[in-house]
Amino acid sequence: MSSNEKTVPLIVNEHAVQGALPALDVRRALTQMFRELGSGSAVQPPQTLTLFPADAGDFITYLGAIAEAKVFGAKLSPYIVTGGRPIVTAWTALMSMETGQPLIWCDAGLLTTERTAGATALAVDHLARADARRLAIVGAGAVGQAHLRHVARLRAWESISVFSPDLPHDAAKRAAIAAIESRATISESIEACVGDADVVMLCTSSGTPVLSDGMLTKPALITSISTNVANAHEIPPAWLPDMDVYCDYRRTTPGSAGEMKLAAERHGWTAASVVGDLPELVCGTCEKPSYRKHAFFRSIGLGLEDVAIAYELLRHLTQGERA
Repeated sequence: MSSNEKTVPLIVNEHAVQGALPALDVRRALTQMFRELGSGSAVQPPQTLTLFPADAGDFITYLGAIAEAKVFGAKLSPYIVTGGRPIVTAWTALMSMETGQPLIWCDAGLLTTERTAGATALAVDHLARADARRLAIVGAGAVGQAHLRHVARLRAWESISVFSPDLPHDAAKRAAIAAIESRATISESIEACVGDADVVMLCTSSGTPVLSDGMLTKPALITSISTNVANAHEIPPAWLPDMDVYCDYRRTTPGSAGEMKLAAERHGWTAASVVGDLPELVCGTCEKPSYRKHAFFRSIGLGLEDVAIAYELLRHLTQGERA
């Protein structure tokens, strides 16, 4: 049996992914992917949810195909019911569009965090004012820390405030934040964190709003991510009709994002009012925020993001072989 038969596809566990992360060019990979999605050279089907028999859990499938890289793939993320805490994992399979053969099978836990933060950072770079100076981050877990790392160099921030209810009692998280960015300060309350911010990044697992009326003193860019809670939303759905709304992909996000679904059901908002999405922002085909009112960017995570970052991991791990 040849060495190629033994090593293809690559099987990459979490430890190996962690070692490779600092070398991955997440920004380049996502920018290229969204440019291809905008030009029609990539395909993003809706994600699918499959229930296990006997209420034993479920799994979500995130799919995508990228013509330029000549790859297609899927991330499978199961939710497995146990007698205690449920098991949640994620693995991405990447295959060749030229040969139909598998290329890599990788643990996608850390990669999902990176592509989520990377997509938000891409949106912030395109949507935030050029003179934005005050950054606020709500949430200090792995996802919040990744957002801080990806956004810290995008503007000449004069202040970076971080809030999470557990930070006063979690020295390890405070140390991790300080190691990522020396300018970051810990806020005592969410109001103090977001009050005069130009950009507010919501990085929580909350299923209900963490912002409320009166917290923000001026029009700001607010970014929000997904969590597993049904109809999860980090801002009040009633805000959407009075915002410039953007998302990662207009064909799929409005049908899945909790605040968008609730705003459509209860507050007269429609998906047609989405100003732009990441493919349009990268391709320069949509308007930027007016900042006469708040701007809102919502991501749900795309299979193409998983395919793109798995391909970036593959490129990194095999670049010595191609030299």
